[in-house]
Amino acid sequence: MVNLPQPQTAWKSYLKVVAIFALLYFFLVSIGLIGSAFKGLGRSFAEQLIQSSAGPLVGLFIGILATSIIQSSSATTSLVVGMVAAGTFGEDPRIALAAAIPYIMGANIGTSITNTIVSLGHIVRKDEFERAFAASIVHDFFNLFAVIIIFPIQIKTNFIGKSAYWLAERFIGTDAVTFNSPIKLITEPTVHLINDIFKAQELINPYWLVLLSAFLMLFFTLKYLTVTIRSLVISKLEAFFDTHIFKTWIRAMTFGVIITVLVQSSSITTSLVIPLAGAGILTLRQIFPYTLGSNIGTTITAILASLVSASIAPVAVAFAHLLFNIFGILIIWPVKQIRELPINMAQSLSALAIRNRIFPLLYILIVFFLIPISLIFITR
Repeated sequence: MVNLPQPQTAWKSYLKVVAIFALLYFFLVSIGLIGSAFKGLGRSFAEQLIQSSAGPLVGLFIGILATSIIQSSSATTSLVVGMVAAGTFGEDPRIALAAAIPYIMGANIGTSITNTIVSLGHIVRKDEFERAFAASIVHDFFNLFAVIIIFPIQIKTNFIGKSAYWLAERFIGTDAVTFNSPIKLITEPTVHLINDIFKAQELINPYWLVLLSAFLMLFFTLKYLTVTIRSLVISKLEAFFDTHIFKTWIRAMTFGVIITVLVQSSSITTSLVIPLAGAGILTLRQIFPYTLGSNIGTTITAILASLVSASIAPVAVAFAHLLFNIFGILIIWPVKQIRELPINMAQSLSALAIRNRIFPLLYILIVFFLIPISLIFITR
């Protein structure tokens, strides 16, 4: 007599759903902790970097390094806005805006470090890590190619600065609209609590322990989040994503914009899909347009907030960030040969990464820190 497998009981399914939400919550907390730890360790250094005026090329690398340190393109943009408003780049707002744009371009590259760090949570599981790492670095390569193409044109013509200034003049004085991020609302109390616990120990620099705790939490949540999702709803999720949200590139890109506007962080938006890539639910080609949408979404929040200002500078800087991302998509996406480059490079590097697990760590260290630091000092 053959014993047929028993169907999964309803209560076990409910428990798994609860476990998924609990793991997702602490996964988001770990991302918040990583950001707060990096800010605690290097925010003053990042601020000094940004506040030191530099030429366009140095400004680009400063934007990469500063954003990698504080893990927030919004924070970098805010500091740059402050510099423009304070006259650091000169009294003429048009000239100041042109000088500030390379910092914004660098911030676009630096902000993608967070989802690359998140992919390391899959590093002990070969197939998962190959998918997750590729999904994280495709964002890096798109931003890099966008800068390579647009940066020299911008330096020569200042077309982004002129367009942003024109838009800012049309929108200045418009009432601001603000959104409260539900993700930050529910995770920030826990992030602050953990930070306060370590600060209470009266250590010289508690942020190293915060960072260590964040990585331990990240690795734990990603491991069990991937396993639980796969065991419960992988077939239903795949069908839902394939037939609805990620059916076409325009849907995926739009979804990336909407989610990023709602959560007010492209780092969170892009990091959320890394476990789904690791589990095999989303493919690299589905994730790619979604990350481009997140690039746009993260700038819309800044624009909405800046519109309340009576000064044209913050509005123009916010529009410059938006226009850079839109121009990048318009240049790269329509041309298949160029569009395939970030995908192909992400696949090649992820294949290399699973052969030697030290490679992803070196990639983060070299691309986001060593190269910018070296070039800043060489070119100054």
